[in-house]
Amino acid sequence: MANTQDIRRRIKSIRNIGQLTKAMQMVAASKMRRAQQNALAGRPYASLMNKVLVSLQKRTDPTLHPLLEVREVKKELVLILSTDKGLAGALNTNLFREVANFDQAKTVFVVSGKKARQFVARTKRELLADFELKDAPSFVETKALSKYCLEQFLSREVDKVSVLYTHFINTVTQKPTIRTLLPISNFDLPKTHEGSGSEDV
Repeated sequence: MANTQDIRRRIKSIRNIGQLTKAMQMVAASKMRRAQQNALAGRPYASLMNKVLVSLQKRTDPTLHPLLEVREVKKELVLILSTDKGLAGALNTNLFREVANFDQAKTVFVVSGKKARQFVARTKRELLADFELKDAPSFVETKALSKYCLEQFLSREVDKVSVLYTHFINTVTQKPTIRTLLPISNFDLPKTHEGSGSEDV
């Protein structure tokens, strides 16, 4: 039977673990708040850009600029934005479920996120490029990615560019979302899809 000293040592150990767990919880909550602020900060700008582009495509002749040219889609480039780590519940699972809707023979992929890269490789889809971005990337960091996708379209290597990402609604709800980036004449509002389940990828 454990003596009094052993019991006291164990009680102290449990208290230390409790303090450590509380500290980790506070750090995680702080990171979540920052991530949420980053996710919402660009919404007003994005909303305004949506309105400008929708207005542009309605008023402009598609033949006036190569970015407005609507072509027969023989090859589509899909940019997938995923997480680098697992333990994200169904976030990545729901995202990758949408990939199955693309014709594998007519679709090529550009990814940002380790999980997306692993998924594309595992399912033997064609990966054109892989870009590493921080949790809150700067304009300079994203410029290389956007330039690459733009050049693929302008060189006619692909006829359409879309992006597949997880749309943040709140800490409980995030939905996989697909939207057309190029041509601008096909610019659309985000198409969100219901996701369920708790499987982690």
